[in-house]
Amino acid sequence: MKRLSGWDAVLLYSETPNVHMHTLKIAVIELDPDRRDFDIDAFRRVIHSRLYKLDPFCYQLVDIPMKFHHPMWRENCDVDLTYHIRPWRLPAPGGRRELDEAIGQIASTPLDRSRPLWEMYFVEGLANNRIAVVGKIHHALADGVAAANLLARGMDLAPEPPTGKKRYAPDPAPSKAELVRSAFGDHLRQLGRIPRTVRYTAEGVGRVRRSSRKLSPQLTRPFTPPPTFINHMLTPERKFATATLALADIKETGKALGVTINDVVLALSAGALRKLLLRYDGKAEPLLASVPVSFDFSPERISGNYFTGMLVALPCDIEDPLERVRLAHDNAAEAKESHQLLGPELVSRWSAYFPPAPAESLFRWLASRDGQNKVLNLPISNVPGPREPGRVGGALVTEIYSVGPLTAGSGLNITVWSYVDQLNVSVLSDGITLDDPHEVTEAILDDFVELRRAAGLSDKLTVVESAMAQA
Repeated sequence: MKRLSGWDAVLLYSETPNVHMHTLKIAVIELDPDRRDFDIDAFRRVIHSRLYKLDPFCYQLVDIPMKFHHPMWRENCDVDLTYHIRPWRLPAPGGRRELDEAIGQIASTPLDRSRPLWEMYFVEGLANNRIAVVGKIHHALADGVAAANLLARGMDLAPEPPTGKKRYAPDPAPSKAELVRSAFGDHLRQLGRIPRTVRYTAEGVGRVRRSSRKLSPQLTRPFTPPPTFINHMLTPERKFATATLALADIKETGKALGVTINDVVLALSAGALRKLLLRYDGKAEPLLASVPVSFDFSPERISGNYFTGMLVALPCDIEDPLERVRLAHDNAAEAKESHQLLGPELVSRWSAYFPPAPAESLFRWLASRDGQNKVLNLPISNVPGPREPGRVGGALVTEIYSVGPLTAGSGLNITVWSYVDQLNVSVLSDGITLDDPHEVTEAILDDFVELRRAAGLSDKLTVVESAMAQA
């Protein structure tokens, strides 16, 4: 048994009927012509053989009586792979759009908390002798870094875990008395950590006071996020869209402009959102994005959440693509400076003291408000994925996509994962924000062409032959 951290628990408490807190990981797999026997039963056997090194797949949530403390993970629980790994078949022609629509349907239902908090869908019917595996994992289990490490283990890209186990055995369920005793002891330990947390907070406040930018309103929040078509009470339905860019094109563009890949991602997101704001709202204002930043990059970590959200102003009001890149770079640098001044673990440390029942009530209230999100407009993530191609059951993984959840009052999430030579864009929306989330991916592709043209580079984008054709 192990306790959920405060931050893990907050991600659990924030889930409501219309705000689902699972993340999606999608692997497209190319089967050799002589591997047509690789069906769902064969895939279940592959996962079963690897459960000993995919520990979070064997975690089961255990609530503490009377919500006396954050829940616990019961490790090494029984796992029914017939339940967790499910079949799905795409309609013809089995292209990117059909897969995206299926993923939207998969994302539209929450996970069952009485079982380990993950599901996988074995998707058949893809064109060109391919299948897809859609993983649905609760955010309380793993953040982006942990999920990338878990994925690497699943594709045999990471070394064996140090335990030497080759199988797992279920552990007995704890009694209520054991749970209460454990919770009481952990509360005492938390009380002992308060002085360190207060000291950490005071040090961050001191850095802010000593900063030359301490009088700037941009220090901790660039501005109040404006009301937009994105921000409203969410519906339970989810829609999904993807696109693939050549990583070499992104690197070439960043090098030519003297900025990072992350700066280019933020600038492209700002340009795409500008087009949509003009289309739906009739005006384009700067937006406020929450950009996850990890503070634990350990390659061995395959569970838990060690990140916080860095608030970055998106220059959606700027028409010139080169100026958008410059401002995206400057805004990200300022946000990072502010983030480091306050302390990257500030919210995570205090979240350990959030009381479960009031926290759940607060998030239910926030999810039911049909008004402006007062914190952010949308989350945007950029996660570096595996640099080497992976295999599952001997079959080549040609593409990987990932997306995080929608947050209360924000009907759009843009997540970018790199994989080998690809930069794969995923967009998640609820049922009413957009008729078709491919409007976002198409706008990103269009904006990239405009940016490269403005930078004096070829506006003919490299076709990634290993990826599905664009929708």
